Amino acid sequence: MSEIKDTYKTITKPSEETLFKDRNSKFFGYAFPVFNEDDVKKALEGLKKQHHSARHFCYAWQLGTEKIRFRANDDGEPSNSAGQPIYGQIQAFDVTNVLIVSVRYFGGTKLGVGGLINAYRSSAQLALEASDIIEKTIDIHYKLTFGYDMMNKVQRIVKERSIEIINQKLELACEYTISVRKKEAQVVFNIFTNLFKVEIKEL
Repeated sequence: MSEIKDTYKTITKPSEETLFKDRNSKFFGYAFPVFNEDDVKKALEGLKKQHHSARHFCYAWQLGTEKIRFRANDDGEPSNSAGQPIYGQIQAFDVTNVLIVSVRYFGGTKLGVGGLINAYRSSAQLALEASDIIEKTIDIHYKLTFGYDMMNKVQRIVKERSIEIINQKLELACEYTISVRKKEAQVVFNIFTNLFKVEIKEL
């Protein structure tokens, strides 16, 4: 049985601005944590206000930990000379939920496709090197429903298994929303399923 991969790498805050220069062209690099395409749009809009005279805003993003979605955009540069090299760095650094943007100011000399690929790759690499990359766990969330008479048993399992309770409602019945690392998830699910008078379901 193969080991379940339940960690991923990402960034928690936008990187510092980085600068790569080649023959008077300037490439400003940025990395942003993103969770959906709206986040991508907002980050790009912000950069367009900041760099209103720049010619190209080339970028790539990747979202998701198990179902991966990504996009690479050349923004007017020759096909595959910008977005793809940027996306290549996202893969090289093995990060997700991330947007990398390279903002280009044209310096008067054409760099050619090879020069552009190198410049955008380097710009993305600098942005990622300037980022705080952390490892996170892929967590599964469950809802537990049980009576007060089961509270001690449930609490004991929560403690023994170091389970994180992210929400609790204590009304007529008790309701816990718990977060469990993916590789522990099936075991925890089975423990609670086998516990009399406790209902568990995945959220």
